[in-house]
Amino acid sequence: MLPIVVATVAAVAALAASQEPPRPLAIEQFRQTGGAMTVSSNAFSANGTIPLKHADYGEKISPDLSWTAVPSSAKSVIILTEDPDAKEPTPFVHWVLYNLPPSFSALPGSVPGTPRLPEFKGALQGRNSRGTTGYSGPRPPKGDPAHHYHFEVFAVDIMLSLDPGATATAVLEAMKGHVVARGELVGLYRAP
Repeated sequence: MLPIVVATVAAVAALAASQEPPRPLAIEQFRQTGGAMTVSSNAFSANGTIPLKHADYGEKISPDLSWTAVPSSAKSVIILTEDPDAKEPTPFVHWVLYNLPPSFSALPGSVPGTPRLPEFKGALQGRNSRGTTGYSGPRPPKGDPAHHYHFEVFAVDIMLSLDPGATATAVLEAMKGHVVARGELVGLYRAP
């Protein structure tokens, strides 16, 4: 009985530590900053349905993403995926990836969930709202209407001085005053 209680307490503590205070979507915080970027995916179209394999109910793998118009002043690219329809935390953070070199204009699907991504020239991943590192797929409660998942891409004129595992709040704070372009792709998902 004691190991179950200890495991439950640890799980609750991890979840509490991963939750951040309510805030607007990242893209809303930087809507008037820098130029516009076009973000797309071969997995789903703008405002289209995200396939099951990219959801937490399915294979839980990240979709491919591509973007255009990274300014020459950019030193790194940041990707955040957020769900503003979740009840708590708001928004629910599904992915935090930062310090991707600006020479990248795309990410393949199935990015590993490791904190460091050597195959992407030192890009780092942060902690999502589930308390894990890397991509966490859509998992809206059964019975909810489709949730909106914002795949947000930012070009910034610095490399962020953050360790792997940073929260979205820490990344957003470090980005302030450094966004040179931004864009988003919104996908929809409803529990099967």
